[in-house]
Amino acid sequence: MRGIPSFVTDVRKKVFTEVARMAYDGDYGRMEELPYIIVPGEMAAHRESIFLERAIAGERVRLAMGLPLRPVQEHTLLSDGVNESAVAEKYYDPPLVNIINFACNACPTKQYRVTEFCQGCLSQSCHQVCAKDAIKFVHGKSTIDQEKCIKCGRCADACPYHAIIKLERPCVEACGMDAIGSDEYGRAKINHDRCVSCGQCLVSCPFGAIVDKGQIFQLIHSIKRGDQVIAILAPAFVSQFGPLLTPEKMTAAMKLLGFDSVVEVAVGADLCTLDEAKDFLEKVPEQQPYMGTSCCPAWISMVDVCFPDQKENISMTLTPMVLTARMVKKQHPGCKVAFIGPCAAKKLEASREHIRSDVDFVLTFEELQGMFEAKNVWYADVVGNDPLDQGSADGRGFAVSGGVARAVQNVISRMEPDREVKVMQAEGLRECRKMVQQAKAGKLNGYLLEGMACPGGCVAGAGTIRPINKATAQVGLYQKAAPLQKAEDSAFADLAEKLD
Repeated sequence: MRGIPSFVTDVRKKVFTEVARMAYDGDYGRMEELPYIIVPGEMAAHRESIFLERAIAGERVRLAMGLPLRPVQEHTLLSDGVNESAVAEKYYDPPLVNIINFACNACPTKQYRVTEFCQGCLSQSCHQVCAKDAIKFVHGKSTIDQEKCIKCGRCADACPYHAIIKLERPCVEACGMDAIGSDEYGRAKINHDRCVSCGQCLVSCPFGAIVDKGQIFQLIHSIKRGDQVIAILAPAFVSQFGPLLTPEKMTAAMKLLGFDSVVEVAVGADLCTLDEAKDFLEKVPEQQPYMGTSCCPAWISMVDVCFPDQKENISMTLTPMVLTARMVKKQHPGCKVAFIGPCAAKKLEASREHIRSDVDFVLTFEELQGMFEAKNVWYADVVGNDPLDQGSADGRGFAVSGGVARAVQNVISRMEPDREVKVMQAEGLRECRKMVQQAKAGKLNGYLLEGMACPGGCVAGAGTIRPINKATAQVGLYQKAAPLQKAEDSAFADLAEKLD
């Protein structure tokens, strides 16, 4: 759904903009008015009542400010808890990903249905392949008894007219952890013991019922307090804000928001590449059968949850976000670091106790767009020519699927030209689970495994704005334009071990 404007994306944009505007203005008493600004008028545009639309907008506002959802059965103000949230230091309180129950459509769970395109053919292939006798013919048309159906899909495969379709909740289909079930009312419910906060469910829900928490409010509070806030920008940022906001203008645009300066996370990706290449050469296969990359936090969490006995085979290298943040704080003691990227799972990573002192804020590209809107930053009017040129092409490639493993493979091939490095990559957590299952069975010994929670890589993260294929193409061009092509040519190459 990325890159397709809709009512859902419009509301998200308005929420982030109004929360940012309120934070910049400092008038927190306006919070009760925000649902009326976000959803103006008297008549509902998309739901059964304008009151419901405003209630949902209100909960989105709270989550964007890092506040919890309000209990439906109790009367509370929208602004309850705002004083505790209006601070410059506040980490994400669990759960990070939330379902607004009264926004959920209670979509049907997985089932196969016969459409009007059934021709009542004489071969009756669907009936013939059904092992549970769940298909009958009524008035010459195929019908499925949902009580008997085991959802195997053989009937859909057998139908020569493709008249049988699989219907599944978009959020459930998107969740590679099988962490979404149903509550007693048939609404979606997240099992937070399995959820790794990849965010794919929230961008797949066509009703906008799933929302993650934000730190826009706290970040702007820190800027207004006078903190030196340095933005570290994930390489997937290229093209996210359209063609008018070029990489060369990004620093100038960010300074208009109050940021002190900008550093590209491709620098940390270079350090991550060098460290993982060294680890692979030292440990595979002598100390461990294979090695998985470490840059995607949702992929790492998936291994922790589903394959705890395989954790030792995942690289211990810090992620590019953390390596960049530590480098920045080493150079600027006392500063605050804000990671700006495509990823919901980075919010969870930054809230961990051993990372909290490194990364103070995590915002998505969508949330940053809200800040630009709030400050009336028109991209065409931004004046600046300060290219982000410290990261290499290898590091910039981390933004797309296959880019991490390719970067590590490149370094290894240059360090030891005769060493063959077998690589396997998986996109989406369901495919990642299959890959680790193969590795656990000993089928991928000697391999370098790259796992990406988002199909397409970071450019497909939950906080991205542009269509995935266009963003991927732009990252490729950004790689080609890099002054440095090799990770080992980074001016910070000797810092990798010092930052661990």
